[in-house]
Amino acid sequence: METLFGYKQSNYDRFPTYIALGSFLIGTLMLLFYLLFPTTPIWIILGFYYVMIAAVVNGTVVLHLVYRFCFEPKNRELLCIKILLLLANIPIAVLYFYIVIRHTYSN
Repeated sequence: METLFGYKQSNYDRFPTYIALGSFLIGTLMLLFYLLFPTTPIWIILGFYYVMIAAVVNGTVVLHLVYRFCFEPKNRELLCIKILLLLANIPIAVLYFYIVIRHTYSN
């Protein structure tokens, strides 16, 4: 078992980390495919739907972590790190949106 701050993590506790990393990797791959194949409009459509689905999933996980943060005082430091890890995807998504808009209108 992985330990962090003296707390043993179960698979249940690793789930938010997997969601955050998975969202980042999928979004990055979609951006790379768009940049490699800019004439294929499917990547913009898929990207839009992906952002909507990822926002709902990540938002649900963040709300669950905030709930646990309120009622599990012993694990607050770990939960705070997981919340920040999930929220870090927001500025990354904004940056990717900026790249796509800039790339679309520069051609």
